[in-house]
Amino acid sequence: MNYFELFDLPVAFQVDVTVLSGRYRELQRAVHPDNFADASERDKLLAVQKAAEINDAFQTLKQPVARAQYLLSLNGVTLQGETQTIKDTGFLMQQMMLRESLEEIETASDVEAAAMDFADELTRQTRTMMQLMVDQLEARQWQDAADSVRKLKFMKKLEEELAQLEDRLLA
Repeated sequence: MNYFELFDLPVAFQVDVTVLSGRYRELQRAVHPDNFADASERDKLLAVQKAAEINDAFQTLKQPVARAQYLLSLNGVTLQGETQTIKDTGFLMQQMMLRESLEEIETASDVEAAAMDFADELTRQTRTMMQLMVDQLEARQWQDAADSVRKLKFMKKLEEELAQLEDRLLA
């Protein structure tokens, strides 16, 4: 099942999230368990499975990095479970510096300001990388876009670590 076809959307990175959400609700209503209350156990099970597939498809298409990864997989580039590493030494150095900055937040004189500055920088870099990835996808530069997705995953991990740090320090 192609997720884009399921939601009757063009196979492209740019997705109208409002249309996606509306179609998601329509599809979920169609397979809602209440519609199958008098159905056979087999039909009930199929409805539950279909609802799960619809949910997985929606979660994938509504998140830009997951959508990009899915679009790449449709074009023969699979990133799931891969062991390929990023070879861009400039990016890796940048990530090391960001990681050091993240670690220094705990000892900053103004933890909240340091966290906000870090978040702003990470957001700026993420937006730049996201735009590069979009350009690569539109140009059908699948391998380059795959590298950008890998990099965005690094950045997402830093965002998650910042959120955990903020929860711990600012709670």
